[in-house]
Amino acid sequence: MSPEQELLAKWRTLPKERQDEVLDFVESLHTKTVQPQPAIPANKSQLRQRLRQIRAEIVASGEHLLTREELEKEIASRRGGLQEDA
Repeated sequence: MSPEQELLAKWRTLPKERQDEVLDFVESLHTKTVQPQPAIPANKSQLRQRLRQIRAEIVASGEHLLTREELEKEIASRRGGLQEDA
């Protein structure tokens, strides 16, 4: 089995959230090594790089990343708008 086939086979067995993490990771590697960097203001580029670094650290630590639904609930609760369905 080629490395590509092995990667794809393992990726297919992961839950959707983990598949998304793998895609994000591969995208960041690809961006750093293959794609030319678009002209982004330095402050936004630095922020993007720092946020990706923080995310990678969280993933490496094994900490649970919020799903989109969990994130939306967290934002709503912090804004005082969380209302659970009855």
